[in-house]
Amino acid sequence: MYDDRACELGEGPLWHPLRNQLFWFDIIGSRLLTRTSEGPREWQFDEHVSAAGWIDDGRLLVATETALRRFDIATGDHEPVCALEADLPENRSNDGRADPMGGFWIGTMAKAGGGPKGAIYRYYRGVLEKLYGGITTSNAICFGTDGRTAYYTDTPTLKVMRQPLDAEGWPEGVPEVFLDLAGTGHKADGAVIDSEDHLWTAQWGSGRVARYTPAGAFDRAIEVPGLHSSCPAFGGAELRTLYCTSARQSIEAPDAAQGLTYVIADAGVSGQAEHQVLA
Repeated sequence: MYDDRACELGEGPLWHPLRNQLFWFDIIGSRLLTRTSEGPREWQFDEHVSAAGWIDDGRLLVATETALRRFDIATGDHEPVCALEADLPENRSNDGRADPMGGFWIGTMAKAGGGPKGAIYRYYRGVLEKLYGGITTSNAICFGTDGRTAYYTDTPTLKVMRQPLDAEGWPEGVPEVFLDLAGTGHKADGAVIDSEDHLWTAQWGSGRVARYTPAGAFDRAIEVPGLHSSCPAFGGAELRTLYCTSARQSIEAPDAAQGLTYVIADAGVSGQAEHQVLA
């Protein structure tokens, strides 16, 4: 275990490469959490928050249910960068990550779930553009080591898609199925790509993070006590530490292991440093 604060829906872990510090979210609790040598720290928002990218040493780009916002880590102050489905109060942000070109991909979904009411957007150089619509549960947004490949999933489809990118990071051509989990009993939630271009995905309901080869073949899995494992992140020395958030949501009688953030001291491979977002 890395942190014992239970999250109703832990998500969006981000290892800040300049601060050597992990940030993550409790979406339903509207909290941004972290730990430093001085202990735990958190910030309360007045709406759902779900994902972030790092702008510089002192600021994050934080996705809320109505906007992307610049967040000052020292003061806790934040200001809007652009609206995000502010006209759709039934929706909220979900999974997101900065891409190699400095853009920020962010997915949305219905707060109540149950239908394809969300989308996946990209914010880049002051413009927010919808990339994919008809999304039920946006997840697994991550980027290959070549800098020209994106991955994402709509979790209920049980398929992780692979999308080629152009030189500015926009989708180029048609996405293809990278990973089909139909019949496996597992569902892809948040994901990240390691330094060997293998995809690690937390698998909701399975209590594990699974690694897949660049060809989409299962490699291995690491179990965590949180049944609803939600999103992995690499951090620590040489980026060999694997963190994983989890959720208490949708568990009828959650025990003390649910909703915590977990740590695997050495995943056996290093991750990629998170990309800087231009915002």
